[in-house]
Amino acid sequence: MDRKLQQAQGNWVVGERFWGRENDIGILTRMIDDGAHISIVAQRRMGKTSLMKELARRLSDRYVCLYLDLQKESAPPDAVAELALVLNPHKPLWEKGKKLFSNLWQGVSGGVEEVSYGEIGIKLRAGLDSGNWMDKGDELFRILSKSEKPVLLMIDELPLMVNRMLREGDAGMTPENIRQVDRFMSWLRKNSTEHQGKVRIMLSGSIGLEPVLHQAGLSAVINNYQPYDLKPWDFKTATGCLNALARHEKIFFEDNAVQLMVEKLGCCIPHHVQFFFACVFKHCMLRNDMHFKAIEVDELYDSEMLGLRGHAELAHYEERLSMYFEKDCLPLVKAMLTETSISGMLTMPVILSLRGTYASPDSCSDEALAEMLRILQHDGYIKKKNEGYIYESSLLRDWWKKTHEDFYTRRK
Repeated sequence: MDRKLQQAQGNWVVGERFWGRENDIGILTRMIDDGAHISIVAQRRMGKTSLMKELARRLSDRYVCLYLDLQKESAPPDAVAELALVLNPHKPLWEKGKKLFSNLWQGVSGGVEEVSYGEIGIKLRAGLDSGNWMDKGDELFRILSKSEKPVLLMIDELPLMVNRMLREGDAGMTPENIRQVDRFMSWLRKNSTEHQGKVRIMLSGSIGLEPVLHQAGLSAVINNYQPYDLKPWDFKTATGCLNALARHEKIFFEDNAVQLMVEKLGCCIPHHVQFFFACVFKHCMLRNDMHFKAIEVDELYDSEMLGLRGHAELAHYEERLSMYFEKDCLPLVKAMLTETSISGMLTMPVILSLRGTYASPDSCSDEALAEMLRILQHDGYIKKKNEGYIYESSLLRDWWKKTHEDFYTRRK
């Protein structure tokens, strides 16, 4: 019987709602069993968090799976505090962690078992500082290494924390900020090496870790992690997902509607595939007709995917550019993306012309320009084709063009 798939709710899915990554699960499981440390490389909305959560679900009988989210953290003591807190569901490890931080627990009125998880976290953060986080963190890793089962430590959004550290303050990427990141990442590297075989570390994030570290000259601190490139779904997987969602919601795709939807997206990023289906579902429910025809695809794409609802979903592509690029470089980066969306291809002569208008030679040397292009490719904005660059995602291209073309003068 053909599988039915319930629509995803929230930021990640597991179990029956997980779709289309069986090969990735198999390869990553083999790498984990071999003792590898892994860095998942993928653009945003590719399903990295879901992949890690599903791995944890499937491997929980053989590994202690710890999921550490650093999205909101901005300093090493915060990361160590979070590492201590994620031990909570694993009683033997949690008891040892409480002993390690016993001096901090004592300050929590009523005892650690009688207060909220949030209060414990606040107390931990207050007790960890630049002078003790490294020693406490080392001891936490020693505790993990002595677990009865090997530990799989999945660290999500590490790039956001590192990027925040690098750009702390008004002066941007200062030598001191770089030194602090080097200290933290070298500490993580040391523990990954020291406890190899006992603790496996998997890194991931919504922006690329390697480009962030490369800008600071720190790429070497992650050369002990095996990169795993998480690709978009192929057309077969994407159409299978759309059909499974339709079966669950009793929607009937007519003619070649599914194929046209996939072709419209161009690059089948899992979240975009599910978002397109959500638009179809809403459209069918509002008119009380669950038959969706091929001739309706273009109109729905323009009105919903590229409309206000789509803007809310896609605006992060523009917002996160400021995480990578300094203020004096952003106008050039945005002009390059706008030119590509309008003309279809960005060539080197046009890039140099744009640099003459939107940046100064001091702020954007040839080397800096090459780094811009490398980051935009790494994070899924553009890709190399023949003698130029094109958008990887047709959806992102169409959205960017619609959002920016009215305020831009095209290069000839």
